[in-house]
Amino acid sequence: MNMLIKLLITTVLVVVISHFLPGISVDNFTTALIVAVVLGLLNVFVKPILVFLTIPATIITLGLFLLVINAVIIMLGDYFVDGFRVSGFWSALIFSIILSIAQSILNKMLVDEK
Repeated sequence: MNMLIKLLITTVLVVVISHFLPGISVDNFTTALIVAVVLGLLNVFVKPILVFLTIPATIITLGLFLLVINAVIIMLGDYFVDGFRVSGFWSALIFSIILSIAQSILNKMLVDEK
């Protein structure tokens, strides 16, 4: 049940953020749901590989390179999902930062971790 709630939170956030952030567009709620699923899958399967391959850059930048990895994951989501468009790296970076912060806050408030 918690996974469903987190998926819906991410879906709503994708719609809301794309509405206010220039450079990001989502066609409809169904597309946002697909984006949420794809981003979840990319975070599970691709992100650990990217983190492992970029350990030296992450250490040198004191962890800030992880923001770049998050932006790359967003851009991969743009590649895989029709109807989800990201205009460039900076839009993806800002989108990933806002999405991460909002997810953290809303998951803390709405999801029961027991």
